[in-house]
Amino acid sequence: MRNRRLLLLILLAVIANPFFSYRRLKSVLACGWLQGSQSNQAATGMSGGKMAHMYMTSLRQPSPGDIQRADAIVAGAKAAMAPYQDYRKALADGYKIFLPNIPQPQYHFTNYEHGLEARQHFDPSKPTSLLYRKTSDGGYKLVGVMYTDRVDASEEELNERIPLSVAHWHQHINFCKAPMGKRLEYFGPNAQFGLLGSITTKEACEAAGGEFYPHVLGWMVHVYPYETDTKKIWSTEDDDHGHDNMDHSDMPGMKMN
Repeated sequence: MRNRRLLLLILLAVIANPFFSYRRLKSVLACGWLQGSQSNQAATGMSGGKMAHMYMTSLRQPSPGDIQRADAIVAGAKAAMAPYQDYRKALADGYKIFLPNIPQPQYHFTNYEHGLEARQHFDPSKPTSLLYRKTSDGGYKLVGVMYTDRVDASEEELNERIPLSVAHWHQHINFCKAPMGKRLEYFGPNAQFGLLGSITTKEACEAAGGEFYPHVLGWMVHVYPYETDTKKIWSTEDDDHGHDNMDHSDMPGMKMN
């Protein structure tokens, strides 16, 4: 719940700051994190576990070669991370920290060119984001990567990138933006709006005076190649708690339209 609340705060911060959104709009649209179409096509009709505000692909039965493909992706992720043990190298190479001044359990250092390329093809050596945790001395420790795909990608395409017998991809869905004067209703046990809210449909959102977005983010998946347990390598713990730490990720300048 704490991480989910953190995600909501970040969403609200960006929504409330038009300059921040405009400044990064091109990069965000390129990465496909946020889509404002009034169609729920990508969030319905799939076989995975669709929850009120999150859609996660379900695990498939393994196909021949899945383990080998997954192992190759982990190796590619590890190789991609190797030059960036020092987070300053990532910054020097153009990675951007999402909301560096907001405390987060995990920080996304994002390469927007990689995000743009990921809309067309998958390259394990070019993750959209590097995942860091803050250290006690104020630095960052590299722990994983995030790969992305455009919001309307099919599960078959996701499976071609990373086997769905191994990994869960996820999206955040059904976001009702609160009207002016009702922003406090994003929070609390009786929340109506946002990713904690009871409103999950376009009709209910408009009836409450809100603005409905079927998708808040595109497809994403995290990989933690330094872990030794397969479940931890492909952990969804962060994903289950509101795109961990963004973050999502990994979501500078989000704009809803």
